[in-house]
Amino acid sequence: MKVCIAEKPSVARDIAEVLGARQRRDGYYEGNDYQVTWTFGHFCTLKEPHDYHEQWKFWRLEDLPIIPATFGIKLIENDGVQKQFKVIEQLVQQCEEVINCGDAGQEGELIQRWVLQKARCAVPVKRLWISSLTEQAIREGFEKLKDSDQYNNLYAAASGRAIGDWLLGMNATRLFTRKFAAGKKVLLSIGRVQTPTLAMIVQRQKEINAFVSEEYWELKTIYRDTEFTATIDRLRALEKAEKGLAYLKEHEFTITSFEKKEGREGNPRLFDLTALQVAANKKYAYSADDTLKYIQSLYEKKLVTYPRVDTTYLPEDMYPKIAGILQDMTPYAALTAPLLEHPIPKLKTVFDDSKVTDHHAIIPTGIYPSGIGQEEKRVYDLIARRFIAAFYPECKISNTTVLGKAGQVPFKATGKQILEPGWKEVYVNDSSIKKEGEEDEKLIPVFEVGESGPHTPRIHHGKTSPPKPYTEASLLRAMETAGKQVEDEEMRELLKDNGIGRPSTRANIIETLFRRKYIEKRKKNLFATQTGIDLIDTIQTELLKSAELTGLWERKLRQIEKGAYSIDTFKQELIQMVVDLTHEVKTSQHRVISIAADAPAPMPEAEKPKKDPKPKAPKKAVVVEELQCPKCKTALLKKGKTAYGCTQFTVCGFKIPFEVGGKILSDKQISDLVTKGKTGKIKGLQFPEGTIDAKLVLNEHFAIEPEA
Repeated sequence: MKVCIAEKPSVARDIAEVLGARQRRDGYYEGNDYQVTWTFGHFCTLKEPHDYHEQWKFWRLEDLPIIPATFGIKLIENDGVQKQFKVIEQLVQQCEEVINCGDAGQEGELIQRWVLQKARCAVPVKRLWISSLTEQAIREGFEKLKDSDQYNNLYAAASGRAIGDWLLGMNATRLFTRKFAAGKKVLLSIGRVQTPTLAMIVQRQKEINAFVSEEYWELKTIYRDTEFTATIDRLRALEKAEKGLAYLKEHEFTITSFEKKEGREGNPRLFDLTALQVAANKKYAYSADDTLKYIQSLYEKKLVTYPRVDTTYLPEDMYPKIAGILQDMTPYAALTAPLLEHPIPKLKTVFDDSKVTDHHAIIPTGIYPSGIGQEEKRVYDLIARRFIAAFYPECKISNTTVLGKAGQVPFKATGKQILEPGWKEVYVNDSSIKKEGEEDEKLIPVFEVGESGPHTPRIHHGKTSPPKPYTEASLLRAMETAGKQVEDEEMRELLKDNGIGRPSTRANIIETLFRRKYIEKRKKNLFATQTGIDLIDTIQTELLKSAELTGLWERKLRQIEKGAYSIDTFKQELIQMVVDLTHEVKTSQHRVISIAADAPAPMPEAEKPKKDPKPKAPKKAVVVEELQCPKCKTALLKKGKTAYGCTQFTVCGFKIPFEVGGKILSDKQISDLVTKGKTGKIKGLQFPEGTIDAKLVLNEHFAIEPEA
């Protein structure tokens, strides 16, 4: 008998179905010479300090640092875990072979290895390694089972990560809490990834708080309906600007250079997890943690491939399957049809074996996305469109640069025109794909060098802006690149080995900072609380709070995974760091840190409310059920499962669905439709003929249709 151990009951059920193990037992499936059982996430954890020595149960400075001679594991204290583990243990003791069907990644390897270790597994172990949960992928995976030993380095890296987090977390958290916390109820949590992430937010906030806005003046002029900006340094005094304006009025404007160059905008890369979380945060304001939940659910529903990945490439042997996946994406037939008319291009920016890690980039499986909620539908749409866009032609553009002068003052104007939209056809009316600082399309007329004429100069008055606070999107990018601000996708790929945290853990790190009240969210922006600021200010050890230095530790973990660095060396380095840190903190000056609620973070100037705001009367909430049916004009509306409808629906037949054109309608928009016959303009409505910005109106038949 062969025993398969999956990471979740739902995955075990899928595997059992494929293998023909359809008899349900208590805690496993059986049949066709297989027994398929499961964990549900982590069953084992590293032992706690008091499991080694009773005295380590108490948080005392004199006991630090806590460094066990060897690290042991134990079962999590949970009745469900204990019961299911007994099932696994019994099956493992009686079988001839175990097949590890855990999540195909570092964390999945750790979960399964610890369970097998705790169950005293003594039989050969094979590894199922798949990137999607479709029936075909599972069958192919069982045809190509690997020896478990091939993943020993992966387990070593996962084990090193867990031990490193334990050593630093247990020691540094006790150390700082006992030394600096104000009162017994205040916990000061320190983490190998959590602390440098907090340090980045604190540093940005200090830059914002210390920023002093300065006024400046610029000279601009309009010549032939085109605005030009003076290329001299910004003026710091209005008097100088006014003198400059007077000077410009005395001279005609002359064109000194006209240059038009054609260029290309490369296709967006396929998604890794971080890029998907960034895109979902920018477009829908989803938190990194929520996006991870949605994509994990889509994976378990077989709609997308394995999500916890850090690569944007596909292996070259996947190329023959691409056309079939595109063909199966029937909801996107209008976008895939032009691609399927010709052979799919085998692009180096998509297919590269050397850039594929444990798994490939996140792509759709081709299975029809039915029965999913609005949030999952949106995340699926992001993945589907990115996959399609990767194979479209490049976007061809024309960049125009015009130089001119008025007297001796030089001016410049730039413009961009899209000649062939290429992949941008997939994102019509989607502003979320625009890169930071990218300008909108702007057509510049043709100018002749040497031409001159009258112009209309003016003074532009502006103020310098503070650095932008982090959002979850920009924080994820900063974690990925160890704090370096990088827009170029190729450069980001090179920096990933030095990023802090793993794609699968970064969302949890951010959530931990919220939970500890070290950071807070205002609108989409992240700010450190006073506790968070005080904690970072107290830490003197640069390694604890430097994203770049912590990124070096991450690099070593990745090298362990590749067999290029010793796990024992890594452990010794961690132990030495903890010893040095303990000595430093014990001998440092005493300082008290309070919880965030006692001392909120200072609010940046831009966020402070204006003085003496006039009180506004509260808006009356819209209650759709209080509205009269616009068709029969006698009955009220009521809420159903998918729509609001007339209470006399069987007679009247009027209803308004909750979702139209891919958008969930607000109560205000439904009210406007019912009472005014139309909504305000809604961006990004998706209809068979394309994506548009339009108002929704009730036509003469009381059906909803778009009005441009």
